[in-house]
Amino acid sequence: MASLKKFLQKKNYIRIPFVYTATNHIEIRAKINGQPGRFIVDTGASNTCVSFNKIEYFNLITKESEVKAAGAGATNMATLISSKNKLEIGDWTKNKLKIVLFDLIHVNEALEAHKAFPVDGIIGADVLKKGKALIDYNKDCLYLRIKPPKQSRPEA
Repeated sequence: MASLKKFLQKKNYIRIPFVYTATNHIEIRAKINGQPGRFIVDTGASNTCVSFNKIEYFNLITKESEVKAAGAGATNMATLISSKNKLEIGDWTKNKLKIVLFDLIHVNEALEAHKAFPVDGIIGADVLKKGKALIDYNKDCLYLRIKPPKQSRPEA
């Protein structure tokens, strides 16, 4: 029987290694608009999010949002929206990504209280669904599906 890794590679998936934080969250490295960052993978988060204090670092152009964020013990948090961003996770890329921005201080305080490093944001279900994500907890990796190269048609 072929390994999961080989099976998924044949289906155009790429392997993204992850580490567990001290709080047992999945953490990956990714780039937004060319800038590297640390992100928690959160299957329960509907959107990919970045902390307010990283707007300039990730070169985000923001606009007001009436949507309020909730999660990790905090509710009714003000948000901003940033559109048309480029996300890179390993060799997987998503252009025109919408990112929700809010204050992640409560998340980072909880991480730091457990001697974990703070994160720049959260990779949410929007990206996981787009990438047809599979998580291999046994091998500490995330798989994302890339579009196969277009086949050129033979000339008649």
